[in-house]
Amino acid sequence: PLVNSSLPVRPHWWQWPTILSLDAPVVCLVWQALLARTTGASLRWPHAVVLAASVWLAYAADRLLEGWRLDWRFVRTQRHHFYQRQRFVVAAAWLLILAANVTMAVTTMDARELVRGLLLVAPVLVYLLSHQFLHRASRWRAPKELIVAGLLTSGVAVFLWPVSSILNLAAGLGTFAVVSFVNCALISSWEREVDRSHGQTSLALDSDQAARLIRWLPWLAALAGGASIAVLGSAPGVPIACGILSAILMGLLDRAERRLGWAAARVLADVALLTPIAPLLWIA
Repeated sequence: PLVNSSLPVRPHWWQWPTILSLDAPVVCLVWQALLARTTGASLRWPHAVVLAASVWLAYAADRLLEGWRLDWRFVRTQRHHFYQRQRFVVAAAWLLILAANVTMAVTTMDARELVRGLLLVAPVLVYLLSHQFLHRASRWRAPKELIVAGLLTSGVAVFLWPVSSILNLAAGLGTFAVVSFVNCALISSWEREVDRSHGQTSLALDSDQAARLIRWLPWLAALAGGASIAVLGSAPGVPIACGILSAILMGLLDRAERRLGWAAARVLADVALLTPIAPLLWIA
């Protein structure tokens, strides 16, 4: 297979969760678990399995399409390189996981849960179609960072019903949406040259003003989280506190990105979203 000489022959060990698209499913799982604990939602293990598999299927489909479309000479990341070289293996795995995921959902969930899940499939398909084909190079399209954050938040929310506190759920989902958007925006800022080489648009490429504003997003998110706790009180405070910590960690990563390199910063930005692990272990 042809190999882009600008990429190292072997990825670093710490890149594999991102290369295999495991980072986003894990992030969604820990936030789903935390919000279930803090809102009184009745969450069963099939809900977690279906969420994780669905997020992986969406990410893997996006990267399969991206790898298929890209000229190997312009591939700038290990994740796209992997999906390009291993497209047939990944496609086979994708079909198997899709079949297992559908079977799991149909056999373990009630009609209302299935309907909520199916309602989310349509916007995911629309995003993939728009992002990869129809509006790939259009500057006027909706920011992909905002759409991805919205879709991830919707995925986390699908099975969190009924709940004992709508306020806690809204605060938690809002927090997750904000830190997910900050995460995506920072990554687009760090990977500006990657997106330019791959022929994509992003918030960071839209204008220099947008790129400068992105660097302030983590700190604005942390301030907004603090204000939310002051207004809403301690009831929804745990998810918001996790969001504040995630935002601060991502802000510090942004300051250190040039020393770390964008590839390492990208992996650590996803690690920064795993702050719910601490209260989950404490609550357990």
